[in-house]
Amino acid sequence: MMPLRRELPPTAGLPLSWRDLTGGGPARLARDAAGFLGVDELLLTCSGTAALVVALMTLKQTSPRRTVIIPGFTCPLVPIAIAQCGLRVQTCDLVPRGLDMDPVQLRHLCDADTLAVVPTHLAGRIADVAAARQAAAAVGAWVIEDAAQAFGARTPAGPVGTQGDFGLFSLAVGKGLTLYEGGLLHVRDATLRALAREVATLLLRPDWRQEMVRGLQLAGYAALYRPGLLALAYGDGVRRALRNQDPETAAGDRFGREIPLHAVGRWRQRVGSRALTRLAPFLADGRTRAARNAGRFAAVPGVAVFTDRPGDDGVWPSLLLRLPDRASRDRALDRLWGAGLGVSRLFVHDLAGYDFLRDIVAPAPCPQARMLADTSLSVGNSPWLTPADLDRITGILADAVA
Repeated sequence: MMPLRRELPPTAGLPLSWRDLTGGGPARLARDAAGFLGVDELLLTCSGTAALVVALMTLKQTSPRRTVIIPGFTCPLVPIAIAQCGLRVQTCDLVPRGLDMDPVQLRHLCDADTLAVVPTHLAGRIADVAAARQAAAAVGAWVIEDAAQAFGARTPAGPVGTQGDFGLFSLAVGKGLTLYEGGLLHVRDATLRALAREVATLLLRPDWRQEMVRGLQLAGYAALYRPGLLALAYGDGVRRALRNQDPETAAGDRFGREIPLHAVGRWRQRVGSRALTRLAPFLADGRTRAARNAGRFAAVPGVAVFTDRPGDDGVWPSLLLRLPDRASRDRALDRLWGAGLGVSRLFVHDLAGYDFLRDIVAPAPCPQARMLADTSLSVGNSPWLTPADLDRITGILADAVA
């Protein structure tokens, strides 16, 4: 029998223990997560995208406006959720060589039909929510903070995900704390929060079939999320997709057109609450690793690492790197993607580049978003990433740039 190849994850998820799966206690994950962030209340949803649907459907009841402005480079699930709510997607380009929406273009796009602006904390890096709030306030729109990839990040103003009118978090695989799929929603205003609670109750009905599937997937994650077994659940599928010249599938970018909506069962809530007690030290260790690893990558001439502004304290599921051009990035990916080293792509395209979104995302010039898609790659900030792994990755990056 051939031994399984060693496989590193593309993002640093919190491993689950046997005690997480078998321990008792009340099912109160939303309350425990609110305590972790230091907020009054969070709503538990079946995914971060479901949290976005609840936020949008709540706002839809308060306003006739129908346009939602999102970054031109973000998860394809975001425009799918907006369309599912019967709303219109408007993309905004990014700042040059950065991750934030261009504030000048954002102010130009905001108008009397703008329902919400969605600043997004990509790869755990902290977005400029203040600029989004200023642009939205000028036209009476709301701000939905997409912190799907940043649960536990903080700024001097408070926890990420609590500065907008709404803030959503994902508890999907690889997002730190995980239920395999799950989400949380923060709502600042008490009246809107009560309305969002009603909307969530209507949309997120118990579904034992969905919950059984998610429970089995979560148990599989607990068993296979380790270097010796992850090839079975992740790496072999990536390599198969790459052989088939299907980078969207390899990056996990292909999604159906309907966002699943159902309640999270009590067992998965208890698993999440028990794992949450270990999240703070896990995130702290991740920050230490990221500082060390970012220094190694940034020392490669021509390679830039996305970091946070002074005073901000993001989370580090992965490190997002930018190479000088598409050719050098592709040379690096040819040798690193599928090599078992946790190297991947955050998203394959800017939103306009996905064929399956063409009837949702109207063509709009977002050259900076496209450049980011063409020149970036991600490296998982896993505790299993060894100095030898770092040496191999940095050597290949140096060759690709040279």
